[in-house]
Amino acid sequence: MQWKETKLYSVLHLKCPVCHEGEYFLAHPYNLSKVGDLHERCSVCVTKYEKEIGFYTGAMYVSYAIGVAVSVSMWVAMLVLLPELGIITQIVAISLVMVIGGPLFYALSKIIWANFFFHYDPSKARLPHPSTTPEQR
Repeated sequence: MQWKETKLYSVLHLKCPVCHEGEYFLAHPYNLSKVGDLHERCSVCVTKYEKEIGFYTGAMYVSYAIGVAVSVSMWVAMLVLLPELGIITQIVAISLVMVIGGPLFYALSKIIWANFFFHYDPSKARLPHPSTTPEQR
């Protein structure tokens, strides 16, 4: 299996879960005026991103899991690497990371949720231009 065919590729590059080429979000996660806004359809494979009304409601569970994982990981890392930090400093540090990372965590939760239900289809991916050689692909 090639890297581009994995769900992780779609998640990390914020690409369409079906063709892994089209953009999934309208803007970067830190463009706060459009945070979490999706294209209605993929510009490459024309897949409709919202299967039904309220489809992304389940993404809040993924977002919760991401938040818990980041918070617990930071807390353990601070206990091990910086044991002299007080509890208030730890809480402030974790809170800052959660607030600053919030838009990214929100975007990741939506793309992860979509990848549970959409699957990569190489036939829907844009075919390489015929003049390109295999080395250029």
